[in-house]
Amino acid sequence: MTAPAHPARLELLAPLTGVMMPLDQVPDPVFAQKIVGDGISIDPLVGELLAPASGTIADVQATSHAVSMVTDEGLEILMHIGIDTVALNGEGFTARVKAGDEVKPGDLLVSFDLDTVGAKAKSLLTQILILNGDAYTALTPATGQVTAGKSVALTVELPAGAEQEATPEQSPSADAHHGENVAAAAAPVAAAPVAAAAVPASADGTVTSDPIAIPNPTGLHARPAATLVDIAKRFTSDIKLHSGERSGSAKSIMGIMALGLASGARVTVTATGDDASEAVAAVADAIREGLGEEIPAGTPSTLDTVAVAAVAPSENPEVAASADAAIAQANAAVAAAEPAPAKDPNLLEGVSASPGLGFGTVHRITHEEIEVAENAADPVAERRALDAAIDRSGLELDELQRRLTEEGDKDRSAIFAAHREILGDPELVEVAGGFISEGRSAGYAWKQAYTAFADQLAALDNEVLAGRATDLRDVGQRVLAQLTGQGGGAMELPQDAILIAEDLTPSDTAQFDAEKVAGFATIGGGASSHVAIIARSLGIPAIAGVEARAMDIADGTRAMIDGAAGILRLNLTEDEVTEIRGRQERLAAIKAEEDSHKDEPAITLDGHQVAVVANIGNAKDARNSMEYGAEGVGLLRSEFVFMDRASAPTEQEQAEVYAECSRALKPGQPLVIRTLDVGGDKPLPYLPIPPEENPFLGIRGVRVGFEQPEVLATQVRAILTAADAGAKLYVMFPMIATIEDWREAKRIYDETVAASGLHEAAANVSVGVMMEVPSVAIMARQFAAEEGLDFFSVGTNDLTSYTLAMDRGHPRLAPQVDPCNPSVLAQIGAAAEALHARGKWLGVCGGVASDPQAVPILIGLGVDELSCSIPAIPSVKAAVRRVSAAECQELARQAVTCATPAEVRALVPLEAV
Repeated sequence: MTAPAHPARLELLAPLTGVMMPLDQVPDPVFAQKIVGDGISIDPLVGELLAPASGTIADVQATSHAVSMVTDEGLEILMHIGIDTVALNGEGFTARVKAGDEVKPGDLLVSFDLDTVGAKAKSLLTQILILNGDAYTALTPATGQVTAGKSVALTVELPAGAEQEATPEQSPSADAHHGENVAAAAAPVAAAPVAAAAVPASADGTVTSDPIAIPNPTGLHARPAATLVDIAKRFTSDIKLHSGERSGSAKSIMGIMALGLASGARVTVTATGDDASEAVAAVADAIREGLGEEIPAGTPSTLDTVAVAAVAPSENPEVAASADAAIAQANAAVAAAEPAPAKDPNLLEGVSASPGLGFGTVHRITHEEIEVAENAADPVAERRALDAAIDRSGLELDELQRRLTEEGDKDRSAIFAAHREILGDPELVEVAGGFISEGRSAGYAWKQAYTAFADQLAALDNEVLAGRATDLRDVGQRVLAQLTGQGGGAMELPQDAILIAEDLTPSDTAQFDAEKVAGFATIGGGASSHVAIIARSLGIPAIAGVEARAMDIADGTRAMIDGAAGILRLNLTEDEVTEIRGRQERLAAIKAEEDSHKDEPAITLDGHQVAVVANIGNAKDARNSMEYGAEGVGLLRSEFVFMDRASAPTEQEQAEVYAECSRALKPGQPLVIRTLDVGGDKPLPYLPIPPEENPFLGIRGVRVGFEQPEVLATQVRAILTAADAGAKLYVMFPMIATIEDWREAKRIYDETVAASGLHEAAANVSVGVMMEVPSVAIMARQFAAEEGLDFFSVGTNDLTSYTLAMDRGHPRLAPQVDPCNPSVLAQIGAAAEALHARGKWLGVCGGVASDPQAVPILIGLGVDELSCSIPAIPSVKAAVRRVSAAECQELARQAVTCATPAEVRALVPLEAV
């Protein structure tokens, strides 16, 4: 039957709500180079994949992370959620359709949990690709944010007047080849040589390979399938893959994926045509070698058995039986072959969130998804229900805050005060109300609203702001529990529990008895998350960014958590337990000794003094830092003044906060105020910043001030107004990358001083920059020569990320983002030398300043000031007093010549600090 000619243009609706991304900027060469096919990428804000057009579902991958379909017009479309999501083995994904289903635009195909997938996958970027390149003439993608099922995401120009044959072989799982979609010029990730050894042909000209076991750990998913297609298309022969009774074209990505070839699955390659022998050899070799993916050592791929190359099994039963026996044996070997562990399986690594040593038994905490109905009949009743749930949640938070205040737990009380502010955010309620007015239930509307806001925060590079996503989700879950009656309730823990969770919310920590908790270990989060703050305030060891396999540890397993080293050790022997108990006693004695000397200066054994100051966010922190012996403040994160508000703080409001912080210090002590350090995808409602493809490299830090100079000028006036409150003030500009950046920031500063008449106040204020990007370190001598630039403060968290090109919040990369990397230390040393030559000073305000292992090396590099987390101040001072400056200089000389952070840390063993 011949279908009618399709229209000359097809508009594909957005299958996801999210932000459009150019395909060539996707961080995966197979997608970016369009080896799979051309199309679009979307950064999702909602975890629902919808059909972009009418058609038939061709295949749903077993792990539900990818769906392919054929539209009524004959376009073959692959929708691939995230990058490297096949490795999740279906975790977080729920398929809503199956192969053969007819779908209409907007039909739900896959539901996926943004939190789960986002935490474990390389990226949430979702690719929508057209595989048969001969079925269209041009593609025009949309830009900006799109709404699933409503916005047009991609306009496809079709061949005018073309017709298609509606045959059974349109199914991608059939043998027919579907489209020449892969760009031949694009180099595959890893292609086997075309000039492979020839394979003999059977009497009918068909060439068949030996059976091959798929060696790829996650099977033939989109990436290796695309590489295979690229290789197969270099030959004119008809090439097919066979697995059991199923077969598919080796020149069709959809055909390959529809076979569902998991790791260890047996497959044979056949080809018919002039170059069949060479084609089979090349394709078979490529499959054995993994098609560009890393294959664990020892994984068998070729099933060494009787050659079946030219013999059909039905024609030779003895050969078939022998081959089947060998295949079964090899498949068993594949199933049994586990890659040799690269390291101790009882050791899990993360990053330090709260120092200390804890010993106990594992207790995993999981958060069950609260189910909500999508639609409701009465919007008025739903809005009333939402308002009531918000009110009840507010009463809960008020009671929590009151109880914690009475218990003297100021840190946790302040966190729940912030939750109270989030709960009353008018924009959050307004978004939820919009969903309700469209006929959605209160639960669904609220969940969509808070999830979207939380995802935006989580995507920010600013570690502090991104950490607030957990707080927003915590508040959201509290309201959902009130709406549905699900969740909530007290948490029962065993004594000496080592808590392991994807993430712990402040509400989790409010439910348990802290006396029973020996430590925290979370897959997500970081050193600045509220959970880390709570852990430090309670004196509980904690690590974040721990390996995901931690969630597979059985409850009751004996474990030790070392918060300073960022490690979790399992299955301890009695001797190890005894040693740990001894270490705990020694650490407690050392801490008591350090605390007793907290108000003494930090002077090395040979008389060199180092300033030890605090990182703070508000006046309460400033007062608290004095109790720990701080000699001032090296970093006031002024963004806290701007957060949790519907409008920007006034100049007077800012000045009062800065003055209050100043009065909390001793007269003349330093107070370094970092100007507003936000940016990215609209982090503050009153500072609109367009969504960016890479906020990590976008409008952030001082660049926001360049875009909106009045915001920076207002802050400068407020700081200068507070200059006579007692402390010695310093102004510090964040995210300076070039000399031009510094000069522009200083121009705005100077013009503000001149226009406001605050010359007298400005005369007592020093001005400097954050050293967060390698360009500043490399040009330290040029920066040091700039008139009016008085100091550097090194933000080692960002400096390390930018130097190593790694996201410190990435669950798999976080352990590698170590500021003790020699490349980072070398930059600090060079900058200190350049500044000292001009009579200027250098401080460090990043996390490494609180690391006792790093302190001697930083002193040796020439660091003048260490700005620490408040609880770490006594131990950092003690670390300074234990060494001589000469010894530190020798350690620093050795450190910058080391090859790895581990070698650097070995110079200052934990036992010595």
